[in-house]
Amino acid sequence: MLADYHVHSSFSDDSVYPMEDVVKDAIKLGLDEICFTDHVDYGVKDDRDSGKGVIYRNGEPLANVDYPRYVKQIREMQKLYGDRIAVKLGMEFGMQMHTIPQFEALYEKYSFDFIILSVHQVEDKEFWTQDFQKGRTQKEYNERYYEEMQRLVKHYKNYSVLGHLDLIVRYDKMGVYPFSQVEPYVREILKQVILDGKGIEVNTSSHRYGLKDATPSKEILKLYHQLGGRVITIGSDSHKPEHLGTYMEEARELLKSIGFREFCTYERMKPVFHAL
Repeated sequence: MLADYHVHSSFSDDSVYPMEDVVKDAIKLGLDEICFTDHVDYGVKDDRDSGKGVIYRNGEPLANVDYPRYVKQIREMQKLYGDRIAVKLGMEFGMQMHTIPQFEALYEKYSFDFIILSVHQVEDKEFWTQDFQKGRTQKEYNERYYEEMQRLVKHYKNYSVLGHLDLIVRYDKMGVYPFSQVEPYVREILKQVILDGKGIEVNTSSHRYGLKDATPSKEILKLYHQLGGRVITIGSDSHKPEHLGTYMEEARELLKSIGFREFCTYERMKPVFHAL
């Protein structure tokens, strides 16, 4: 079973990859299953029908998924290509504590297969722009990031896995903050995730970002395994054709080396286990 469970299309504001092209390319790559997980980031982006108008950045719209068109096109892909590849309906929820009500309302509107809970910004300040890190020490912004995630997993339950759990590493210009300093936060996050029957992902984009470790780190993956975590997905976080389905085998080998024996796909928010 080959499945890419973190896939973006032109419905995400940071991609111009047409959805049908994604499906066709996935078939060519021999993938058995893909899940579209396009971006929703309340707090820093508005819905396209919000009445506030769409803001543009570098000529591209800065807005959340066009939900009705997105769901309609995924259903069309399932009808057109369902005999060659399984296409699942997911989203990546870029959550913050104060945006929980908006995500609760969105979740109730559609029959999702899979939801990635990610933290892309805190206090409406994004990491990739360094707005969040500005004015904070490395200790302060790392701890604040994990604190927000810990609060989210305690209060929000309509998700499947945590996306790129240690994402802050990607945007830390000070270098990798010692895991020992954030381990207490991560441990409590993982314990809550396991208690709730949720999971985490291995995000293979660590390779293309040139990171020295996996995403999440091997230390986090080992801790998750030690704590009894079983639910784990593998996703490329693709935004372009050259990203799709990359480093899947490397991720599987990494998981096996740690002691995992299975990975998951999803059906109507329920994990389906497969041998690695």
